Amino acid sequence: MRTEWGGKRYYSLNYFLREKFGEKVFKISLDAGFSCPNRDGTISRGGCVFCSERGSGDFAGDRCFSITRQFEDIKAMMNKKWKEGKYIAYFQAYTNTYAPVSVLREKYEEAVSQEGVVALAIATRPDCLSDEVLDLLEEFNKRVYVWIELGLQTINDNSAKIINRGYKLDVFEEALEKLNKRNIDVVVHAIFGLPGETHEDMLDTVKFIAERQIKGIKFHLLHLMEDTPLVKLYEKGRLNFLEQEEYVDLVCRSITMLPQDMVIHRLTGDAPRELLIGPMWSLKKWEVLNAIDRKFIEKNLYQGLYFSTK
Repeated sequence: MRTEWGGKRYYSLNYFLREKFGEKVFKISLDAGFSCPNRDGTISRGGCVFCSERGSGDFAGDRCFSITRQFEDIKAMMNKKWKEGKYIAYFQAYTNTYAPVSVLREKYEEAVSQEGVVALAIATRPDCLSDEVLDLLEEFNKRVYVWIELGLQTINDNSAKIINRGYKLDVFEEALEKLNKRNIDVVVHAIFGLPGETHEDMLDTVKFIAERQIKGIKFHLLHLMEDTPLVKLYEKGRLNFLEQEEYVDLVCRSITMLPQDMVIHRLTGDAPRELLIGPMWSLKKWEVLNAIDRKFIEKNLYQGLYFSTK
């Protein structure tokens, strides 16, 4: 059984991309100006309780500008750190399949036409993948590498109701099946620290993900940000922050449960410092990442150690 991927004890996104494209690949996060059915009243209003006003695109480009302008601006910043490499056009903010197909085609086309783009990553909801949209995604997947990111967060429908996710688990499973049939890779988001969830609940979500045909996973710590509906739950005492040691332990245990061919896209997320209410320790991102790496080595852990298909 494999125990290392380029010096890491898990199959990192950086390792996967270098393996696939033979060089450094940067992610260019874009805001295409879309909305979300969980905000505009189609499903609900206000969005998921943890979602910021920028639709989880706080570090994406400025929607006031074109895709090309956003791409060029972010590329220029990236190139200050890395002089050479290829690019992923990442549609991050809000729901990026929630528009007429003609509009989606125009936005995606503009993005993949940028020099050096080798992949297209699209964050969306499982209830926003019509057959017409899936046809479009399949078409682009024949031109560049495409992956779809789905915000599952939890498999617990009660928790999903608390966070106002707006769909039940069977909707996710149906979308996953359709994407798999079209050979489109899926990356799933899981959040640790949701209101009322135990460690067992969080690990049950990871086990569910591990047992399905899913290419990648993003681990997130629940961040409480100003001006989000989650603040009301916090004020009512219904939200307790995870400690750093708890989170590190959960991530490490989770990765040992995953198959070795599942790519770890993220170990923890970010929140804008000026909006963050807690947990404040999450601002020291590199400290968290180093603690995760250290625990893998100290405990002799590695991805897949406890993965089972039973």
